[in-house]
Amino acid sequence: MKVALIGVGQAGGKITERLARFDANMDFGAVQGALAVNSARPDLQSLDVVDTKLIGADRVNGHGVGGDNELGTEVMQADIQQVLGALDGRVTSSAEAIVVVAGLGGGTGSGGAPVLVHNLQQVYDVPVYALGVLPGRNEGALYQANAGRSLKTLLREADSTLLIDNDAWHEQGESVEGAFETINDRIAKRVGLLFASGEAVEGVGESVVDSSEVINTLRAGGVAALGYATEVASDDSAENINTAMTVSRQALLTGTSLPDATTADSALLVIAGQPDAIPRKGVERARRWLEDETGSMQVRGGDFPLDSDRLGALVLLGGAERSDRVQAFMERAREAKEAQEEESTDHAEEFADDRLENLF
Repeated sequence: MKVALIGVGQAGGKITERLARFDANMDFGAVQGALAVNSARPDLQSLDVVDTKLIGADRVNGHGVGGDNELGTEVMQADIQQVLGALDGRVTSSAEAIVVVAGLGGGTGSGGAPVLVHNLQQVYDVPVYALGVLPGRNEGALYQANAGRSLKTLLREADSTLLIDNDAWHEQGESVEGAFETINDRIAKRVGLLFASGEAVEGVGESVVDSSEVINTLRAGGVAALGYATEVASDDSAENINTAMTVSRQALLTGTSLPDATTADSALLVIAGQPDAIPRKGVERARRWLEDETGSMQVRGGDFPLDSDRLGALVLLGGAERSDRVQAFMERAREAKEAQEEESTDHAEEFADDRLENLF
């Protein structure tokens, strides 16, 4: 699946660069162009693989918006024509989708990404997806409130929003900085493999996944989640039937970007590995199990030929917003927003509905 990537904010820029580098190193050719957009000049200067665009220079002088996502919204709205102009030549006719990448807790990413998605929808005919990183439980009330408002707006604007929970893909006991590095690397590998599905790679699978199946899975809209797991494979495909089942279960139940998200409107199962090692019976058995587990009758499946001694499973869920994890996060975001308002309002004069509002 050929995509154009646009990273917004610090986390969005870093993840976009990792994705572009992974795609180039693997020689997949899925990433057709990549651009990082930020209001903080130092964050852009640290990137060396992707092109960059500074926004809000007249408002914040290259120093960032300081976690203020309403200001992040304003500077993106003010400079949106320059950003769209910077995409010339990067969103080519071969691009099958545009992906806007952002950390949803910061100011520029959470405020600017929904504005960018909205405007991209007006200009391009291909699907516009968001890849959003949710802040972990311990990242502070400001980040929770920012992410809640940003997510609510993204779900309205994007064709689908793939969520990565910061609490999902890191090792226990890591430092904060180390955890972010681990998460970014894992996002790049997992999402990069998803984008590469259907691209020309060495080897021929029996039932190769193509980009239309990714797009059709995400057509459900709303929240999407991505699971991944691998095991060492046998050279004999018949011996890998149980392995295919095992990695499929692990991908959904313990390896997903949104823990506990198993109910979905649609799903895609991709089994990756050496073509001769991929078991046809195992793929079909795992696909039927995924139907039962997700409660969806729209479960697609296929192979991804890959030069590896391991057998991997990618599970993409579309329309997974009913999961307990999403509901728990939105409740956390509402509580954070209410706490902020209690600190800044006159209780004798303010008595209103404190539910999360759209950013614009």
